[in-house]
Amino acid sequence: MKLLTKTTVYFLLIMLPIFAGGAFYLFGKFSKEIKHETDEELVNDKLQWLRYLDTAGINSPIFTLSTLEFNLTPTDLPVQSRHKLSGVTLYQETEDSESPFRQLSQVISIHGKNYQMVLRKSMIEKDDLIKNVIQVMLFAFSGLLFFVLLSNWFISKKIWKPFYSSLDKIQRLQLNKLEAVTFEHTDTHEFNQLNAALNNMTNRVHTDYTNMKELTEDAAHEMQTPLAIAQSKLELLLQDDTLSEEQLKAILLSYDELQRLSRLNHNLLLLAKIENQQYPVTEQPDLHTMVEKYLLLFEELIREKQLTIQKEMVDTAPWPLHPALTDIMVSNLLGNAIKYNYLHGTINIRLTTNSFSISNTSQIHEIPADMLFQRFKKQSNGYTNSNGLGLAIIKKIADSYQLTLTYGYENGWHTFTMNTGL
Repeated sequence: MKLLTKTTVYFLLIMLPIFAGGAFYLFGKFSKEIKHETDEELVNDKLQWLRYLDTAGINSPIFTLSTLEFNLTPTDLPVQSRHKLSGVTLYQETEDSESPFRQLSQVISIHGKNYQMVLRKSMIEKDDLIKNVIQVMLFAFSGLLFFVLLSNWFISKKIWKPFYSSLDKIQRLQLNKLEAVTFEHTDTHEFNQLNAALNNMTNRVHTDYTNMKELTEDAAHEMQTPLAIAQSKLELLLQDDTLSEEQLKAILLSYDELQRLSRLNHNLLLLAKIENQQYPVTEQPDLHTMVEKYLLLFEELIREKQLTIQKEMVDTAPWPLHPALTDIMVSNLLGNAIKYNYLHGTINIRLTTNSFSISNTSQIHEIPADMLFQRFKKQSNGYTNSNGLGLAIIKKIADSYQLTLTYGYENGWHTFTMNTGL
């Protein structure tokens, strides 16, 4: 849930009970006032009727009058010093329904006789008035609540705008473009503190990135020269006819290890460049063309092992990769499929616009999951003459370009699959 939505929901959860409580309180207060005013009217009517009855003759028709609003009935009950007020519901012919009334009743004495006097006032019009008032209150409260929520939403959105701007910049950060990122000054102290911390952090990260990049490139470059000199010297020694067989074997072993060290240096530099995002996507190379190219380059190795190549590929498959990394990905996957295959083995290649997989037969068992894409972990389990960086490089390529790389093993078949996720 977004922060703005969350604060609005919390505000709504707080305000709804308050508004509901206020509405019930006002409703109760208004109803009480209506009832109080009606009771005062009944008391005033009682006083007027008492004055009138004191002057009326015993044979006055008033003593036989009986209506919903007034009723005077002879009774044997003792005279009451105080009247009694209550709410009753009676049938009202004009409304053709049961209607609420406020009733005043009291036993009084007139000309020496006791009478039960009952005065009533209909509450139906007052109930209608209360309903109208409630509707107006609900409309007013709803409008007020909507206005408050809308105002709170707009105010919160404006206040949090610098935060979301900084967040958007953080999400779009690229290591090679950190120097161009600046978090602006705002009129909110807390956001200024946050942006200042982010500016300091990005500056430190960019400095560390630049230093690491320069160190990696310089180290790789400086290592290549002595490696090349050592290899050339060993090549000259291998051509010396005066050396013994044991000396030649020692020199050849040293030469092979130097070559391995050179490949290791190159691969580590490549990994560092991929991690530093130094291979932006400037074009989309055709993976079909790339596969055909390396099948042709590896033709001699394929013929040597007498491998069967089975292809199921679309005519064109442009992928969102740097051309150099596409070369590395295809050559590594296809090279491994050839290298670790056996005589008369099979390689299956499947290519679609968003999926690329290479399956190969092999006598080597399944690669353990904890070693699959780890660096320097391929010397065991039959994987010899390898620096253990091939699959690590492919995995790094996949991660850097939001591709999905999976591995499967079934019945002697090793399968690596790359998906674009589109």
